Amino acid sequence: MIRFATKTLNLSTVRLIHAGWLVVGAALALTFIGIETIGTTRPVTAIGQLRLACLAVAAGIIVAFIPAKRLRQASWWLLGFGLLLLVFLLIPGVPDFIVRPRHGARRWINLWLVDVQPSELVKIAFVLALASHLRYKKHYRKFSGLILALCVVVPSSVLILIEPDLGTAMLFLPAMLAMLIAAGAKYKHLCTIAILGIMASSLMYPMLQEHQKNRIDALIAQLQGDDRYVQSFGYQGARAMTLIGAGQVWGVGEEDSKKLLAANHLPEEHNDMIFAVIVLRWGLRGAIVIWSLYAILGLGGILAAIGCRDPFPRLVAIGLTAMLLSQMMINTAMTLGLAPITGLTLPFISAGGSSLVVAWLMAGILFGIAMRRDPLMTREGFTFKDGEYE
Repeated sequence: MIRFATKTLNLSTVRLIHAGWLVVGAALALTFIGIETIGTTRPVTAIGQLRLACLAVAAGIIVAFIPAKRLRQASWWLLGFGLLLLVFLLIPGVPDFIVRPRHGARRWINLWLVDVQPSELVKIAFVLALASHLRYKKHYRKFSGLILALCVVVPSSVLILIEPDLGTAMLFLPAMLAMLIAAGAKYKHLCTIAILGIMASSLMYPMLQEHQKNRIDALIAQLQGDDRYVQSFGYQGARAMTLIGAGQVWGVGEEDSKKLLAANHLPEEHNDMIFAVIVLRWGLRGAIVIWSLYAILGLGGILAAIGCRDPFPRLVAIGLTAMLLSQMMINTAMTLGLAPITGLTLPFISAGGSSLVVAWLMAGILFGIAMRRDPLMTREGFTFKDGEYE
């Protein structure tokens, strides 16, 4: 009798039809499009990406069954561990076979079987920790609580920027603002946070590496119609836009894409610049499909948040959705010549183990949030009556 009651109770806490399926369906479609696109120029890498995709999906399934309570309890420990890994990357004297530099950046820790990028793990830990902090009214309705929230954002962003990894560092502020809006922070506080974020961004410019400053200069010159950097540090962006233009509405197909990519020598065509390959091969219709799939994923994440009364999973769903969509918008904008090239991957699509696994971990968490019903005793979050929210 006890076992039967327990089983019935457990089943009653799970939804079979929920918004998480939108997230998973869109993520699967994006992953398979990514594998097919990578195979345009790198068939061997595409096979490896397929293997990584199987591992990533398995990781997403596992994390979907971790209760939100356990994620909340582990959130600050995960963030602390992630920050320690970021500090480890920057310690002078660490051998290159452990911290493997690539293109002048120290972002990866070599674990022999796989290279791990700590900044990718910190993205999830950051959202979990910030959601844990913003559960209470005194933290999101008072400016002092928002200052503490900034203390969660700044260390992660600065350490990642020093690697250097400007693209990933840019993701934290949009995610934080989305979570503050969802929590119900006062508009005057949000405006102050936004102004502080803009000021901090301008102050970070001296911290940028020379090649990052060059890319910003190349973007400004391109927007002004100045082509003097096209054959130097503006080369990658110029090649991407040329190939995107060649794709037109319907694309040129697989074989012609291979020839054009070989002739134009687009750097990182399987990774940061993969959106250009998609548009070249499938044209504007390919871009519309990609944007539509991200819109479906975003809708699923928002609906998952709406279905929660508990403030923690609601904020986690908003934060992870904002993180994924911000990354997509920055990547496609830099490929289209609307933002400086930052080396940021396109979620679920670009080649790379850490990026793919972490994207699927985010999808798994969103699926788990959408799948579970709130316990009967769950209190309503984010009420604005007088008195403190406990």
